[in-house]
Amino acid sequence: MAGDARESAEMKDQRRRERQSALDNHDGSFGVCGWVLVLFSLLLTIITLPVSIWMCIKIVKEYERAIIFRLGRILRGGAKGPGLFFILPCTDSLINVDMRTITFDIPPQEVLTKDSVTVSVDGVVYYRVQNATLAVANITNADAATRLLAQTTLRNVLGTKNLAEILSDREEIAHSMQCTLDDATDDWGIKVERVEIKDVKLPQQLQRAMAAEAEASREARAKVIAAEGEMNASRALKEASLVIAESPSGLQLRYLQTLNTIAAEKNSTIIFPLPMDMMQAFMKR
Repeated sequence: MAGDARESAEMKDQRRRERQSALDNHDGSFGVCGWVLVLFSLLLTIITLPVSIWMCIKIVKEYERAIIFRLGRILRGGAKGPGLFFILPCTDSLINVDMRTITFDIPPQEVLTKDSVTVSVDGVVYYRVQNATLAVANITNADAATRLLAQTTLRNVLGTKNLAEILSDREEIAHSMQCTLDDATDDWGIKVERVEIKDVKLPQQLQRAMAAEAEASREARAKVIAAEGEMNASRALKEASLVIAESPSGLQLRYLQTLNTIAAEKNSTIIFPLPMDMMQAFMKR
C-alpha cells in the first residue's frame, strides 16, 4: 500500500511538472503586430521617463507570486517574485497570488448517512497555492472552487458511512476527504494540507433515543453487577458456614465478636442467639 501511494505521488508530480512545462515553455511568439506593440510600449515608457517608471516598477511581497501576462500570454519563467521587477505598462498585466495557507469553514451540511439517519456536519479545510501559474491559468477562481468542492466531498464521503462510523472514525473520514480534495485540486495548483471534522449534530429525537438507550444499558449493567455481588456474597457465606460447622466453638467466638462490636457503638440492645434445635423442640409441643 505504501508503494502504491508513493507511485501515485510520483505520477502526480510528473503530471504537474508536465503542465507547468507546457505553460512555461511556449514559443513566446507574439507575431509582427505583437512585437510592434511591445516596441511601441517600450518607446513610450522611455519617452515619458521618469513619470512612467512608477508604473513600471512592481514589488511582490515574500508570501506572494506575480503572474505577468504580455499581450495575453504568460511570460516565460512563470511566476515572478518575491522582490522588485519591471513591466511594460501598456502591454503587460499583473495578477498577484497569495501563497500562504488559507483556512475556511465548511458550512453545516445536512447529510443522509448509510443507515438513513439525517445529521448535520461541518468542518474546516486548510489549503495553500502550490503552483501560482496553474492556479491562475487553469481555474477561474481557485478559492471558490475549492470551497464548493469541499462541501460536495463532505456529503459524498459521509453518505457512505453509518452513524456509528461518523461518530467514532472522524480522523479516517478527515483523511479520506483530504486525499480526495488533494487529487481533485492538483490540476489547479492547490495543495490541501489538512481537513478536520468540527461538529456532528444529531436530531433532538435521535438524541433522546440514544440517551434512553444508554440509560437502559447502564441500568442493566447495574443489575448484573448487583446480582454478581449477591452471588459472591452467598458463596462467601456458604464457605463461612462450612468453616463454622467444622469448628463449633467458632460460632461462640463469632457471637462474642458481635457483642464487642455492638458495645463499641454504645448500643443498649443485646442479641442472644438461640439454637434452632431448641426452637424446634418448642414447636413440636
